[in-house]
Amino acid sequence: MKKLIIILIIVMFLAGYEPPLLSQTKNEADTEICETFKYALINSLREPIDKAIHEIYKDDENAPKNLMWAPYNTELLNIRQLHGVGGSYEIKLEIKPYYRAHITYGEDIVVISTDGTLISYEHLKTYPRVDFN
Repeated sequence: MKKLIIILIIVMFLAGYEPPLLSQTKNEADTEICETFKYALINSLREPIDKAIHEIYKDDENAPKNLMWAPYNTELLNIRQLHGVGGSYEIKLEIKPYYRAHITYGEDIVVISTDGTLISYEHLKTYPRVDFN
């Protein structure tokens, strides 16, 4: 019996076994998120995303009024864990605001905490405005 235990310990050591107590917390998800959950998460962040879009385009004289965005056209770039399991998270999204019949006006990166606080935003690109007159 002692030989079996010693062999098991040696195999675990050679295999790189790391007991759960010594494991490090992962700070970013390494698995795919199902589409339904992704859209539910993005929709729950509607208010801070609207605020970011307003801030980004408020001084743009060419920006169409009432820019909108769609969750299905929003890319979930990353979810970063801040303070251990069950703590807070930062969600990084790529938003493509549009006007009229989904004519894209820009591309932006928005970072929001899970409590709904807008952390940061960055404007990446502006597309030429199309007028139909």
